[in-house]
Amino acid sequence: MESVVKFLKEAGTYYLATDEGGQPRVRPFGTVNVFEGKVYIQTGKSKNVSKQIHANPKVEICAFKDGEWIRVAGELIEDPRREAKVSMLEAYPSLQGMYSADDDNTEVFYFKDAEATFSSFTEPPRTVRF
Repeated sequence: MESVVKFLKEAGTYYLATDEGGQPRVRPFGTVNVFEGKVYIQTGKSKNVSKQIHANPKVEICAFKDGEWIRVAGELIEDPRREAKVSMLEAYPSLQGMYSADDDNTEVFYFKDAEATFSSFTEPPRTVRF
């Protein structure tokens, strides 16, 4: 799990794919945090991505850096606890101008039953489950 988070943080931007009525939707994200041994991402409840995750929590993310890429597939579970939101906002202070642990918009999700595959053109793929 640590190698997954390290890769995503070093890549800086990853792309989150959701489903909207059978149509894939992909957008850039940048938040990834470990809280209580789980990998979390963050968004706002007012965004379409939040509605898509709630309708179908199976997602995939992809990131690329230095000739290697990662694909992470799994289910996102909402964690409504204030502590989880605070942890994310402390990890990303730049979000604090837009989000608050106490607003009705900030939302954090953790990955459940996730599988990450690291790939490149020069090495065989390796898989991490968390």
